[in-house]
Amino acid sequence: MLSRKQQDFVLAPFNRTLDVAEGTPRSGKTTACVLRYFLFLNISRDENHLIVGATQTQAFRLAMDSDGNGLLHLFQGAKIKHDDFGDYLDAETASGHKKIYYKGGAKADSDKSIRGLSLGSVYFCEIDILHASMVQECLRRTYAAHIRWHLADLNPPAPQHPVIRDVFDVQDTRWTHWTVDDNPVITDERKKELRQTLAKNPYLYKRDWLGERCIPQGVIYSMFDPQKHTLQSIPAGWAPIEMYFAGDGGLTDATSVGCYMVYRTPDGFVLVRLAGWYYDGGNKAMSVQARELAGTYAPWCRQRFGRRESGWYIDPACKALRKELELFGVYSSGADNNGRDAKGNRRGIEVGIEYAQSCIQEGRFFLLENEEYGHLDFIREAGMYCVDDHGHPVDAYNHAMDEFRYSVNKFVKNYVY
Repeated sequence: MLSRKQQDFVLAPFNRTLDVAEGTPRSGKTTACVLRYFLFLNISRDENHLIVGATQTQAFRLAMDSDGNGLLHLFQGAKIKHDDFGDYLDAETASGHKKIYYKGGAKADSDKSIRGLSLGSVYFCEIDILHASMVQECLRRTYAAHIRWHLADLNPPAPQHPVIRDVFDVQDTRWTHWTVDDNPVITDERKKELRQTLAKNPYLYKRDWLGERCIPQGVIYSMFDPQKHTLQSIPAGWAPIEMYFAGDGGLTDATSVGCYMVYRTPDGFVLVRLAGWYYDGGNKAMSVQARELAGTYAPWCRQRFGRRESGWYIDPACKALRKELELFGVYSSGADNNGRDAKGNRRGIEVGIEYAQSCIQEGRFFLLENEEYGHLDFIREAGMYCVDDHGHPVDAYNHAMDEFRYSVNKFVKNYVY
């Protein structure tokens, strides 16, 4: 038995590039997505298709098995097989033979697993936790499809999540909103119980009952306001003292390098992020990144702000970037990563985070608006960098945030404390 919402979703025409099912947990959207994808596979003339989850196991669990209602059970006689491109479901459909690959897509280099593979469609399971490079590569793999169509499901993400701007707003998207009321399996008694439980937490009520996009619980820099903390120009009376670069990077992770200036103001010293350079992904070699940073970005900052930097402070673990920068005449120091810091019962990076939080709350930190090297990625990460259930920083959306922390460590230890 399907609800009216599920029936309408499954039977909608395949006349858009992307169908998005966004809503609360236990809303019946996954069941509807699997059935809609099953229907599409019986229509498409293309042989190769793909299901992507955060891990391959998750892709199999959500779409192939789906508690006994997945594609493995819907296609009679279907079997799991393997070829040079990986594991796939071998199935006979109303429109011919199909290979339905299933892969993990949360890592920075996940996209390499589908290079050279032409696809007829892609089903993104929980698209908001997949790596952006994998999502974009999947969208490119379907350019020659018979019917170019994609399917995505997710729980409500943070309002600043990049998948909204970079995928949903770019593609020809049909968006369907789901709540627990759309799941015919959930009884009225259970709905009442769920609502009473979720109502005790405003964040959970909005996200898991109403299905609204809201700021994640435990956002570390919740005190940061993009409007309040962004300057259109440097105020009169602010005297520049020192300019420096701080950066975070990795071989397969994002690289974020900010240009910072310390100003003396009538109320004390402040730190301003003048510009930001950000590259998200592992497809651009460190040598290429270093060439852009040393040959284009840094000279632009020097000319734009009329000053030479006092130094470069890069993530101590990012030895590759530091080495490549040296080849272009930029000698960096290992950033202060709070490795030896202790403050009360806080240790390590939590001390640095506290420094950064205090700078924001006390009006000691600002962004400077500029069109060439703006702060969009910084603002996006600031809205999603959060702690886990134990109060520890989650290792995600933290590249610009680590860069920020490095810059603050230098600032507070030289000008504040």
